[in-house]
Amino acid sequence: MAHFPVNHPARPLYRVLSGLIGLYILVFGVYGVFQTWGEGLFARNSNWALGLRTNLAFSLVSVIFGAVLIVGASRRNNLGHYMNLTAGAVFLVTGILMMSVLQTSANFLNFSMSTVIVSLLFGLILLATGLYDKVGPPEHAEEERRRRYHPVAESPNP
Repeated sequence: MAHFPVNHPARPLYRVLSGLIGLYILVFGVYGVFQTWGEGLFARNSNWALGLRTNLAFSLVSVIFGAVLIVGASRRNNLGHYMNLTAGAVFLVTGILMMSVLQTSANFLNFSMSTVIVSLLFGLILLATGLYDKVGPPEHAEEERRRRYHPVAESPNP
């Protein structure tokens, strides 16, 4: 069974990364709402916000998702850990699905290839931050560290 590192020393950096991604998504969403207000929810116009093509639906979802990521990054418990793992998977799956329907009428979020690339990049970064920002009691982290550096001494004899 795989183990997530507990109390990783770079955990604050990972929280900042996920917070910056959340902030970008929130600002993108707010700016996109202002750009697309008054148009159809799933319009396929040429509206761009912060380098990404958008429509009102995608902008509204981005506002909510960005706020959720910022809340997760600001918590000092494992909520951010689980939120980053989930958000990373959501970004990766969404990027791949939207790339597969990019040139069809099923592109209801008005993605472009640049939006797909950013979605996949954010997904990978959030997945990585989710892997290393698990919080636990110091005793648990010390036990894991000791087991990691002395695997032979801890293994049971056959």
